[in-house]
Amino acid sequence: MQGGALPPEEELKATVLQLRETVLQQKETIGSQREAIRELTGKLSRCEGADGKSAAGAWKNEVGKGKDTMGDLPRDPAQVIDQLSRTMQTLKDRLESLEHQLRANVSYAALPGDLREMLQRRLGDLERQLLSKVAELEDEKSLLHNETSAHRQKTETALNALLERVSELEKGNSAFKSPDEFKVSLPLRTNYLYGKIKKTLPELYAFTVCLWLRSSASPGIGTPFSYAVPGQANEIVLIEWGNNPIELLINDKVAQLPLFISDGKWHHICITWTTRDGMWEAFQDGEKLGTGENLAPWHPIKPGGVLILGQEQDTVGGRFDATQAFVGEMSQFNIWDRVLRAEDIMNIANCSINMPGNIIPWVDNNVDVFGGATKWPVETCEERLLDL
Repeated sequence: MQGGALPPEEELKATVLQLRETVLQQKETIGSQREAIRELTGKLSRCEGADGKSAAGAWKNEVGKGKDTMGDLPRDPAQVIDQLSRTMQTLKDRLESLEHQLRANVSYAALPGDLREMLQRRLGDLERQLLSKVAELEDEKSLLHNETSAHRQKTETALNALLERVSELEKGNSAFKSPDEFKVSLPLRTNYLYGKIKKTLPELYAFTVCLWLRSSASPGIGTPFSYAVPGQANEIVLIEWGNNPIELLINDKVAQLPLFISDGKWHHICITWTTRDGMWEAFQDGEKLGTGENLAPWHPIKPGGVLILGQEQDTVGGRFDATQAFVGEMSQFNIWDRVLRAEDIMNIANCSINMPGNIIPWVDNNVDVFGGATKWPVETCEERLLDL
């Protein structure tokens, strides 16, 4: 023994004891990590128990797009912990075996050096495995936390969407007191906001069209309605385009109407027409403002077409032009297959009577909206009168 150095056997024994102590410390650390994983898993189970059944289930059943991301974890953290524990126990057993061999063979001079080298190699390999398992366990913890946060966020999003939908339905059910008490809103001048009447027209030899509308668009309010049939996109059209006066088109023939409705107030509009001599009348707020003749005389209105609210059709049901779109609100769009009397039109306009169209009545289930057009509760007839 020179310079106070320990004999090789003692030095190797000390190294083994030191490594064994290090391994025990690593095992204690892993035990702490395992306890943390168990705690996180417990929290996740409570989260899934509280939110998953009510919100995540509603997300899957009501929205139809949910995904249980917690099932996507590549591995079970408990399996990683169990595997790590088995590795630690194997390491401990091998160290005890080496220590026993050291005690039994200390008399051989050549063995301790070889044993030390072999032991160091084995311990180096085991240490790398141990660090790899610890890193894998940390990754699993991080992934578990991230997936839990994502799951919670999706749950909250699903709940918010359901609450908004319920509120919307509650508002609609309480506001539409009768099927005709609604309006269609077309707030933007685009080629994709419009309403569509589900019913179509029969062959007509006369008609009256009445509606309430409100618009302050400029220039021109656009196209409150259009009726197109195969071979004739302009079978019936009411349009105010650009700086032109409001026009009525029948079979692509044009009459200019003395109506002024772009002041942002509610107005009641009625138009009558008969194939006999092409006679027409224009009423605003119950008052007849104009009349004329020779508008597509002796031309019956063709049946089976498409009736669009808010857009002018260049083909049947489509090819809308944004510059001709109606901007504003409309309600009580009704069509009769006859020319109404001026007295009836006045009574409808001043809220004295409610007379639905016998061909096209204004009812909720007969009007679809598209592209962002919406239905809302409409002001009462008396409130619209006060707006004049």
